[in-house]
Amino acid sequence: MQEKPNAVGKFMRRFRKKHPNHDIECQFTTEKVWFDLQYDDYKKIRKPGDLIFNMQYAPVTVNKDMLDKIQGSMCGMALGDALGAHVEFRSHTYLQENPVSDLRGGGTWGLKEGQFTDDTSMALCLAISLITRRDFVPYDQLVRYKWWYQKGYMSSTGRCFDIGAGTRDSLQVFHNRQRKLASKSRTTVDKLDYLTDTRYLQNFNVYCSENGAAGNGALMRLAPVPLFFHKFPAHAIEFSGISGQITHGDIKVYDACRYYGALICAVLNGCTKEEILANDFYKTQQSFRDKHLCHEIRMIAEGSYKKPGGYIDGIRGNGYIVCSLEAALWAFWSDDNSFKKGVLAAINLGDDTDTTAAIYGQLAGACYGYKKLPQEWVNKIYAREFLLNISGWLEHDGGKWEPTSSASLVCSPTDYELSDNYLTFSDREPTSTEKSSKLYKFLNFIGVRRQPKASQHPQMFRSPQPERRQRTYSNASL
Repeated sequence: MQEKPNAVGKFMRRFRKKHPNHDIECQFTTEKVWFDLQYDDYKKIRKPGDLIFNMQYAPVTVNKDMLDKIQGSMCGMALGDALGAHVEFRSHTYLQENPVSDLRGGGTWGLKEGQFTDDTSMALCLAISLITRRDFVPYDQLVRYKWWYQKGYMSSTGRCFDIGAGTRDSLQVFHNRQRKLASKSRTTVDKLDYLTDTRYLQNFNVYCSENGAAGNGALMRLAPVPLFFHKFPAHAIEFSGISGQITHGDIKVYDACRYYGALICAVLNGCTKEEILANDFYKTQQSFRDKHLCHEIRMIAEGSYKKPGGYIDGIRGNGYIVCSLEAALWAFWSDDNSFKKGVLAAINLGDDTDTTAAIYGQLAGACYGYKKLPQEWVNKIYAREFLLNISGWLEHDGGKWEPTSSASLVCSPTDYELSDNYLTFSDREPTSTEKSSKLYKFLNFIGVRRQPKASQHPQMFRSPQPERRQRTYSNASL
């Protein structure tokens, strides 16, 4: 076993000598350069509000109604995030005595009025990945989340704060896998952030979470996926689930994101509020492709959130994804078609106030539209023009997307073993032709191995772990 590194090095030297142009490709570029890492003259990260003057606006769309819904979802999410930020971690009892009724600054994070937290920052990272790659590339999504964690990319303050423990741990795993790949392929992690080599994009294990991680950090950032892929509901639903499980490994996260993605997608495709809240909505949808929801999420889909008493009847706004989903849907169901009433109800449940409200805002904003959001609040959202422009690009580039090779580039989480190996094969047995190829031997030598399905792994039956939030600013480097 101790001779393996020498054997690997010897094989790779021979391989590169015979195939000099076979080096790993890290050449991703985008014409939308303002979405890349940008720094000012003092080498400080440019925040979303600083990028407005450098941005190119999306082409004018003919479908004004669709754009209004997409803008409503993105701004509704940011608005819920900003409204709930200053009382995050406050109890329901405290908020009963001191209810939130308006947009404020200060509080938990000392933010200015209208500034958002990790919920919106991560959603912007996800949206930008979809727009710049013009496709669903989980590896690129993780890169941008890592930039946010390390450098403050897409943060309203220029630094990462309020990061959940599950998200932080997954980004650490992702970074370590990048480092392993960099050491094996004679490149740097910084270059791997721009990976374009489909061999590696296909085989890099993007599922970085511990089994049982069931925090709401996956759901709070979801909206860009159904907004971008709404024309193809089956893809939108599956990609929604995968987008969550790359950082939160519990099956309830996968199903919660699939279900909520289906609701947002249905609204964009013309369904009414009454139709998506019907107890049989899930049963009538063919887009789930016969992948049934787990028990906890199916109960919510069948109306378990319809509790007139709200908190008294057991609705909770904590960091567990099942509770967050139920709380957001309760607020939406009981808001009397008023965004203001619903978002304040979500916040005043207490605990993870910003995330519950951000999740509510994604769906309610899409349903009611941007023009029906409370304008006295909308005008105070940090980087509002940036959010509106992002929405325009989601509508424009998402409208052009067609299902081609995406499904083959993205594996289901059950095709991977959730391990520390940075590359894995899926559960499919390689063909004899593949086994005889030099590329197959090359991948075997640098660490690729066939793994059992994650569903066969005994640790998949751990109890779920809700998101734990850091209460202090984090400038940690991975």
